[in-house]
Amino acid sequence: NQANAQYQDAANHVGSAMGIYGLSSMGFALLLTFYTSRRRINRKFIHMGSLILGGIGFIMMYFIPNSNWLIISFILIGIAWGSILSMPYAMLSSTVDPKKMGMMMGLFNMFIVLPQIIASLGGVNFLSGLLGEEAIYAMIVAGVSLLVAGCSSLLITDKHAITYQPELND
Repeated sequence: NQANAQYQDAANHVGSAMGIYGLSSMGFALLLTFYTSRRRINRKFIHMGSLILGGIGFIMMYFIPNSNWLIISFILIGIAWGSILSMPYAMLSSTVDPKKMGMMMGLFNMFIVLPQIIASLGGVNFLSGLLGEEAIYAMIVAGVSLLVAGCSSLLITDKHAITYQPELND
């Protein structure tokens, strides 16, 4: 039953890591909420920094010597997830005509859901065939993708999307 014990130990580590990921995501999202309720922020740079931290978190997994250090990776990925769940929607909703908000949010969500559907229909198999069976290579691709997405935030130029100031936008 050595294999069973190792499997259970790995499952426990995954559960702990996912808990850390969820808590760090929630904590970062709450921090953003409380901070932005009182102060002006630059959404573009906060989102860019968050995505870059998440990318570093994924890439770090390749270099971590043992599972005890994974907590750092999952905290960084949680920070990215906290931003991913809020900043793009905040930026979009600040720039769209309120009469077209429903349609624009629907289109925006399609660009999120379509890649998820493609991945679930075989994108993972394609990726493993391309990169190899080691799951860590998919994590590196995720990390590089987040780094590219973070740098792409520099392309955002609309001042309403970039800056939120409570007294000006309320």
